[in-house]
Amino acid sequence: MARVLVVGGGPAGLSAALFTAKNGLDTKVFDTDDSWMHKAHLFNYLGIESMDGERFLEESREQADSYGVERHQGEAVTGIESTDGGFVVTTDDDEDAEYEAEYVVLATGADRDLAEAMGCEHDDDGTVSVDLSMETSVEDCYATGAMVRDQEWQAVISAGDGGAAALDILSEEEGEHFHDFDVPADAE
Repeated sequence: MARVLVVGGGPAGLSAALFTAKNGLDTKVFDTDDSWMHKAHLFNYLGIESMDGERFLEESREQADSYGVERHQGEAVTGIESTDGGFVVTTDDDEDAEYEAEYVVLATGADRDLAEAMGCEHDDDGTVSVDLSMETSVEDCYATGAMVRDQEWQAVISAGDGGAAALDILSEEEGEHFHDFDVPADAE
């Protein structure tokens, strides 16, 4: 069983996966590669002067992979069910294949179908309702990016949403507020 299962491989999903895997949680990402980043060019992402969206995705995937994220590229999640111990996820890769996880992070852009099928509450504007840590009304299920925001669909905001969800998961695991703070010595 994975600890964290992320649905979506754009900035929000890869950010969440990076944080959780980097801090020792077994993390799987299901990515249909439908990210808006394929149409983007970044000029407004802090720390990036200018970068094509395709290159950004490649580098983000490589970074997540370097921390042991298990990516299921091209495999779409078709269903998520809550269980007593977490979630069971089915995909289009094999109708009999099921993946179990303690936490789910939804990072499917503006596609809110999985959140709706899970019974996540929605706000009046049709977005998925979340708290400040990106947790939905379904315990241990998080929603990020365009699915929780009416118009603020910037990559940097989505990546922050993924990071917020991951930090909440890590805090829950630690039983206290968790901060993923590295120092220069960590890079040596």
